[in-house]
Amino acid sequence: MSKKVVIILTVLSIVSLGLSITAINLVIRNKVKDNTSSSSENAASSEYQEEDIQYVLYLGTNDKDTNKPVFEPDEAKKKAEEILLDHFGGYTIQEANGGWKDGDTVYSEYSLVIYLSDTDIDSVHKACDEMIKVFNQSSVLVQSNKTTTEFYSTGE
Repeated sequence: MSKKVVIILTVLSIVSLGLSITAINLVIRNKVKDNTSSSSENAASSEYQEEDIQYVLYLGTNDKDTNKPVFEPDEAKKKAEEILLDHFGGYTIQEANGGWKDGDTVYSEYSLVIYLSDTDIDSVHKACDEMIKVFNQSSVLVQSNKTTTEFYSTGE
């Protein structure tokens, strides 16, 4: 064999060995993960997602044109919940008061802070489109936070 062929075969062997080690490593990780996540009936169990995006929405409730509340707080929360249930399997809402200053004028409004996990940005945007219409808003502030999500239970 020529020296060039030997070098090529050596490089291919090294690459093949590296790929084999990587594949074995992935199989071992999956086996360990499966063994770790499976639990006996009396032990606590968890469902992990390696990485998740938590979306936090800030929904103001004052009309964009009049700066007056579109709904009373209880009704605003109910309308937001209806929209969220149409788009998602679950949500968390916190009530808040938002404020800002424009020149010398200080504005404040009843706001809703909405937490969403286990969804995607397209679904979030669709829900925001509906909230913008129902609440007559210019926008809904959306934050995307990388996180790890765990659905913890006692296994009962």
